[in-house]
Amino acid sequence: MTERAVADAMETFLLGQEPSLTRVQVAERAGVPLDLAVSLWHQLGFPHRGDDDVAFVEGDVEALRLSADLVRLGILPPESQAALVRTWGRSYARLAEWQTTLLAGLALDGPDGARDPADQLTTLTADVLPRVEALQTYVWRRHLASAAQHLLEDADALAQGEARLSVCFVDIVGYTTRSRALDGAELVAWVDGFEQDTTTLVVDHGGQVIKTIGDEVLFTVAEPAEAVAVALALTARGADEDDPFPAVRAGVAHGPVVRRLGDVFGATVNAAARLTSAARPGSVLVDAGVHEAIGDDPTWRLRRARRVQAKGFSHLEAWRARAHTDD
Repeated sequence: MTERAVADAMETFLLGQEPSLTRVQVAERAGVPLDLAVSLWHQLGFPHRGDDDVAFVEGDVEALRLSADLVRLGILPPESQAALVRTWGRSYARLAEWQTTLLAGLALDGPDGARDPADQLTTLTADVLPRVEALQTYVWRRHLASAAQHLLEDADALAQGEARLSVCFVDIVGYTTRSRALDGAELVAWVDGFEQDTTTLVVDHGGQVIKTIGDEVLFTVAEPAEAVAVALALTARGADEDDPFPAVRAGVAHGPVVRRLGDVFGATVNAAARLTSAARPGSVLVDAGVHEAIGDDPTWRLRRARRVQAKGFSHLEAWRARAHTDD
């Protein structure tokens, strides 16, 4: 079986039927203007199709109808529709790529003399897909419940889309040099370990990982003391030569934060990023917001550092944070 034939067979299996509709037919059956349908498909990250390309199934009709319903109900308002749908599409595209790669690897690693890898992949998908769908729904609903609880706890944040949070960036020191010395599998394992250990610690302190960017993790916590505790714990691990966790540096800022589509924006986020860039390896720099919140707490020692020169800030005040028990 050729690669094209395998791809077509997998598409038919995953979509539930062989494509038989054009985008014009899908839009007509869903009762949606073609330009809106094309816009939604592009925002979801699906490839361009011509009016005569037979590339759609009945499931696309229902999906387009549901999307139009969300637009009509105001869930996808015009001013945020594109950003929301793009975020949705990117998230699922990354998840699908990882899942497909995992399944393909399992199929190819079958014992000698096993049946065709394409057949193996189809069988694995049939066994795995229902379980993955159920698990994804569960995880989504749990995160919905958690997000709703956080928002409802702060009425002002719910009304204004803004909340007072501590924002922290944790950055691997010497990432470029170290990554050149590792092969692909070793680099993935190293970065995965960094992200996993950081995420576990953040969650244990009541925080939320906003995103990971290779050598950097961005997270938020409601309480400045918790953010500092996480940052110091990670830098301490990075300084331990017997711990495989990489050397890191961190910056923490506390203040108003705009939350949008799972991301955070604003001057507080920018301040945390600038502080991280200015921090020495193994150190944690905090801003005036953190200093005001925890400066009198005997748990911490905050030493005034030189002001950070940063674009957008006339003078960014900074303090180096250490645990009181540190030498």
